[in-house]
Amino acid sequence: MHLVPADRADRRTIDGHRVCDAIAAIGEPGHVRAWSDRFSLLADPKRLALLLALHRTGPLAVSDLAIATGMNDPAVSQALRLLRAAGVVEGEKEGRIVRYRVVDADIAALLKHCAADG
Repeated sequence: MHLVPADRADRRTIDGHRVCDAIAAIGEPGHVRAWSDRFSLLADPKRLALLLALHRTGPLAVSDLAIATGMNDPAVSQALRLLRAAGVVEGEKEGRIVRYRVVDADIAALLKHCAADG
């Protein structure tokens, strides 16, 4: 049980080798926190709808995303601001129009598994 932290080493285990495997699988707390934060971005249905639309169709402008998702423009802009700050989407400006796209490869891989038909 070499991976068990000292503060838990005195606790009784059933399958000690599996406890060590589980600790190794969990990894560093910072890594777990980073993935938890990513999943929280996907936990909101409206943000997930935006990301699915962008992932499946490519770059879209705020007004087009609003129509596609049934959201209003300010709500879409606010959600995109959060997603942009997290590094999940980027906007590309063409004149006065900004089109957004998914740039986080890990999030894109997760979105690939979300089926449109449920």
